[in-house]
Amino acid sequence: MISYEELNAQQEVSEKDPFTSERYQQFYGFFPANVETVLDIGCNTGRGGQVLKKLNQELKIFGLDCVRDRLNKLPNTIYEQGIYGLSTNIPCDDYKFDVVVAGEFIEHISPSDVDRTLIEIFRVLKIGGRFLLTTPNPSDLKKRIRNESVLGGAHISQHFHDTLKLKLRSTGYSRIKVYGSGKVTRYLGYYFPYLHVYGSYLMIGDKK
Repeated sequence: MISYEELNAQQEVSEKDPFTSERYQQFYGFFPANVETVLDIGCNTGRGGQVLKKLNQELKIFGLDCVRDRLNKLPNTIYEQGIYGLSTNIPCDDYKFDVVVAGEFIEHISPSDVDRTLIEIFRVLKIGGRFLLTTPNPSDLKKRIRNESVLGGAHISQHFHDTLKLKLRSTGYSRIKVYGSGKVTRYLGYYFPYLHVYGSYLMIGDKK
């Protein structure tokens, strides 16, 4: 079976995603007060971290990725550390981070690894910390009309928001919220009541 590193190294488009800047701005808008430490899961070459650092120079940002070559490109003026590893076994201490972000990441792991990933993120979050993720929306109306799938290439799982919300709750996350994400937010914002108009969605869960 192909490794996560090999699979994701082949998806070079992720290094040029035109929505990355807006996605991380959206993340920051939902950060709780007094955040100091952030883990950026699937940090790639650090474009998202650069956005966060520009918004708040005091943040201490750590990046986790399974593609070593991308970690080598992380700007050391932005990231405290680039961590080579997998989300199923995060090489960090318990209760280390105020916030964990995972932008367009969870669809890159197999269904069998999703629960373990959610447990690991919960472990490394401080009590009172927050987890934010975005992922492609399988219920996106445009995809359905075009008979397109989230699956394919490096996308090896898909996540309906109601099912993923239950997974977060069963892991121990509380105050779970879901908002729209992706390019449609440029026109409708994050709060349009019909999630199926969004190509991606944002899910937020707290460790309380």
